[in-house]
Amino acid sequence: MSYPQQVYFGDTGEINANFRPASTPPNVGQAGDGIHYLATTDMTRGEYGLYRVMMRANAGGPKTHFHRTISESFFILSGTVRLYNGEKWVDAEEGDFLHVPQGGLHAFRNDSDTPAEMLLLFTPGAPREEYFEKMSQMGGATEEERAAFLDKHDSYFVD
Repeated sequence: MSYPQQVYFGDTGEINANFRPASTPPNVGQAGDGIHYLATTDMTRGEYGLYRVMMRANAGGPKTHFHRTISESFFILSGTVRLYNGEKWVDAEEGDFLHVPQGGLHAFRNDSDTPAEMLLLFTPGAPREEYFEKMSQMGGATEEERAAFLDKHDSYFVD
């Protein structure tokens, strides 16, 4: 295994880091029940997308699905998040980690009576922001509109 292809060709380095204070409000939703865009695909030049997900108590979550082009990883920061690894549900707690390669069945939910928080990592990067922002609007969509939206965002539900 070797390092990736060179991306930066300068000799002195650049000032181009992005700092996001913990006090920044979520990009979608509200404090305690929202998604923070920590590192979007645009910011990482397509390398990955990193999101902080804060779920209220008994928030539920998406049903079993898979992705064809992106892997998804979960790192639990606090609370208990039920993670489905394609075979069984696991009660994941602070410090627990799950990596799901492309094609892997998975789901997550907060069924507990307390809030939970986790990091979601998608690799390679994909424009998940539109998915997060518009998924809640799909309730009134036709079957064809919903299928096109999910296909566009590499999300294939099996339940």
